[in-house]
Amino acid sequence: MKISVIGTGAYSLAIALELAKKKNKIMMWTENPKIAEEFNQTHKLNSIFDIEIPKNISVTTDMEKVLEDSELIYIITASRYVDSVCDKMVPYYHKLVPICIASKGIEESSEELLSNIVEQKLRAKHISVISGPTFAIDIIHDEPVALAIGSTSIKARNLVIETLANDHLKLRPTKDIIGIQLCGSVKNVIAIAAGILSGLGYSESTRSFLINESLHDIKDIIYYLGGNPKTILSFAGIGDLMLTCSSTKSRNFSFGYIIGNTKNAKEIKEYLTNNTVEGYYTLDTVYRMLKKKRIKIDLINVIYDIVYNNDNPEKLAKFLVTKK
Repeated sequence: MKISVIGTGAYSLAIALELAKKKNKIMMWTENPKIAEEFNQTHKLNSIFDIEIPKNISVTTDMEKVLEDSELIYIITASRYVDSVCDKMVPYYHKLVPICIASKGIEESSEELLSNIVEQKLRAKHISVISGPTFAIDIIHDEPVALAIGSTSIKARNLVIETLANDHLKLRPTKDIIGIQLCGSVKNVIAIAAGILSGLGYSESTRSFLINESLHDIKDIIYYLGGNPKTILSFAGIGDLMLTCSSTKSRNFSFGYIIGNTKNAKEIKEYLTNNTVEGYYTLDTVYRMLKKKRIKIDLINVIYDIVYNNDNPEKLAKFLVTKK
């Protein structure tokens, strides 16, 4: 089976390596000619991960070549690029080919879920979304990990499970494609808040306090936006939330730590320039989206004021204690 992977970031490579284990032909797309050149010259991507890449994985900048005869497509780019990537796919994509979205976030300009963007742009009939507590490095090292897969298409769901699940990667299905995406997006925002608390010097107890409070807020957001509140209990919900709110491997957590620890505008800006911090962009998008829909989530407002309006980070700790 030929499988296309759109994106060549760390997570894209981790998923491609898993797919390659089942002897599928994996073709990865990148818009960066230097990455394609590196791969074609060395058959490695040491600029991403220093790891042996099997022969059934290839990398190219040619979207037509990537999508030609593809039976399954994984979109794994930063969420802010999904819209433009879909535009590049349009001339070569057939609407019946299943698409799995592993990107986490909400489209910035339209404030739409990524599944809606893919459906609108590509007229795709079979869409699934995967999300859960997994860092790329842990997948690559064959650690036992799990993902939730949300889909209303049996074809898309079954094909993703068939190609991706194995003896160390578990996939648990749900029909709640809305809740899965909201969990995967908002948890990055909460991870920034967790980093802020750690940067301020607060303990794991305070961070757990935040996580517990945020569970109720994410559940409310899912409910108000048409998903199933119970999805907060899935791998995409509490599982991913705990991981990203407690690990320095999380760029969202690390970004929040800088805000709480240094409050240095130059250092904060440099970190954003050198790292993809999904939660930073998602925070702005979620804030605007909730405001338009007149949905009041006080925790989101407090985090927004600290990150975007330079409010005192201590405001977050005070809010947790005084919140009713």
